[in-house]
Amino acid sequence: MAMDVEIKTPDGVCDAALIHPAGEGRWPAVLVWPDAYGLRPTFREMGARLAGEGYVVLVVNQFYRSRKAPVFAGPVNFSEPKTREALMELRKPLTPETVARDGAAFLAFLDGQKVVNARAKAGVAGYCMGGAMTLQAAAALPSRIGAGCSFHGGGLVTDGPDSPHLLVPRIKASYYFGVAANDDAKEPQAKEVLKAAFAAAKVPARIEVYSESQHGWCVPDSPVYNKPDAERAWGEMLALYKAALV
Repeated sequence: MAMDVEIKTPDGVCDAALIHPAGEGRWPAVLVWPDAYGLRPTFREMGARLAGEGYVVLVVNQFYRSRKAPVFAGPVNFSEPKTREALMELRKPLTPETVARDGAAFLAFLDGQKVVNARAKAGVAGYCMGGAMTLQAAAALPSRIGAGCSFHGGGLVTDGPDSPHLLVPRIKASYYFGVAANDDAKEPQAKEVLKAAFAAAKVPARIEVYSESQHGWCVPDSPVYNKPDAERAWGEMLALYKAALV
């Protein structure tokens, strides 16, 4: 079952896709943060696939403060200066504080759905810029979020005082990080910093570099989509959720 929904947040109204298994029952909740291209058909399809595994999935438009989905019309080339400038404007409102507020509002919405098993832990998944958002949400809701997945996540480790990896001591969710080969080549120490942060917090985390895949490989409409590696990453997510969302 899939439907478009609107969620009231402290900052406005977020448009999103809510998808859950057919039939009677209650299932664990999973919040999905899309990549920089935002909520679109391919993420609706991914949400439907995940719902088919027994989860109530909410795929959000993280740019709702600026515009409704689809955020970009037609093909987008972020290497073009004007396009990158437009993306930076869209991202400005997405501070760690606003993402944390959003995460709380989105989980409250999910927990208000009769099809959600609110006794089970919730999951978060993020792609590209959504990877950091999973950490921000998991830190804001440590008692609610039990598992997180980041695929070709960007900006997980920075030199700034608001680097997402610094939130790990507040996180109780088990994690899986799938790292693109070109991201790792640019920042080879990032995975080590993440590993150390989770180890120090005594929170389970697996971090893998997909040596044959480039940034964006998990998303079917990406020009660098790598189906075998995307399926492997999908399997890792399902295994983690099955173990942790209880």
